Amino acid sequence: MKFLLDLFPILLFFVTYKLSDIYTATGVLMAATVVQTIAMYAMERKLATMQKITLVLVMGFGALTLGLHDERFIKWKPTLLYAILTITLLVGHWILKKNFLKSLLGSQLTLPDSVWQRLNVSWMVYCVFMASINAYVATYFSTDEWVNFKLWGYVFPLVFIVAQGVYIAKNLPKEEPQ
Repeated sequence: MKFLLDLFPILLFFVTYKLSDIYTATGVLMAATVVQTIAMYAMERKLATMQKITLVLVMGFGALTLGLHDERFIKWKPTLLYAILTITLLVGHWILKKNFLKSLLGSQLTLPDSVWQRLNVSWMVYCVFMASINAYVATYFSTDEWVNFKLWGYVFPLVFIVAQGVYIAKNLPKEEPQ
């Protein structure tokens, strides 16, 4: 359910773009992200920090895209989002000496500190990769190709999340036989 809710705005953006243009699709993305945020709040009675950041960036960059009639803003939103995540994880890791992933998920998962460190570093690398690839596609490809990349590029997070799940599963404490 959560995965479908995460995919909801991008699917509506993609379909709207194919039927209309980038500006109509941006307006639909903005509305869908508001609906997504409300639905997440209704389900969990709170909003994750990531959802709040996403909402602010979609609304801000969407408004700039529509207000200035310049598609570059919405195309660069994912790059900025991934850059913010990278910087947050880097500051936590090297300056604050804190693992934000462990802080967020440690109550749900019991993992050795070395595993948390590897997960933290892998998320930093992943975020740099995603920021870079979006920046590259946004800069060197047409808007039509970028929109296609936004949808089909979802394979990257899916593969990454599945790989993370496999890695975590291998490192979960073994339950004692009863």
